[in-house]
Amino acid sequence: MREWLRWPVLRQLTGSDPLGRGQAARSAATDREHARTEDADEVVGSVCPYCAVGCAQRVYVRDGAVTQIEGDPDSPVSRGRLCPKGSASRSLVTSPARRTRVAYRRPYGTEWEELDLDTAVDMIAERVIRTRDETWQETDSDGTRLRRTMGIASLGGATLDNEENYLMKKLYTALGAIQIENQARI
Repeated sequence: MREWLRWPVLRQLTGSDPLGRGQAARSAATDREHARTEDADEVVGSVCPYCAVGCAQRVYVRDGAVTQIEGDPDSPVSRGRLCPKGSASRSLVTSPARRTRVAYRRPYGTEWEELDLDTAVDMIAERVIRTRDETWQETDSDGTRLRRTMGIASLGGATLDNEENYLMKKLYTALGAIQIENQARI
């Protein structure tokens, strides 16, 4: 019945908060709200996966699921800030549209089929080893030792972080590939 007594404007004008920045602006609905980060079981440090800047992130996890990702204010690189892509990186693991199986189209095929990850990795490994064996150059025509393959190359992109690019460089170098680039160098 005296509903108008709870109006925020009335509380602002008659109370101790004339600018309406404190209690006058609060409502019962506001008091029921809380930050998603308050319910986290743990906070895990991470790095944004998009560009080569390496902005630090705090990943909030509850019941084994990511609930929020925010910038880490303790980071000397980003000081708690994230770009729009970094701020939306939670969708990388929580989006219902995220693919969780490998889509494969056979040579000359017209339809995609789903493969489990183990089968897809075995197929890739077999093809890499076969290509390396077929294109291996131990020496050139003058007898100079080359120990390389020109049949394998790598071009990394913006969704790879520094650690992934580092590991890819080591892998491809160990395979004998010499054509290795990533976005950070281009």
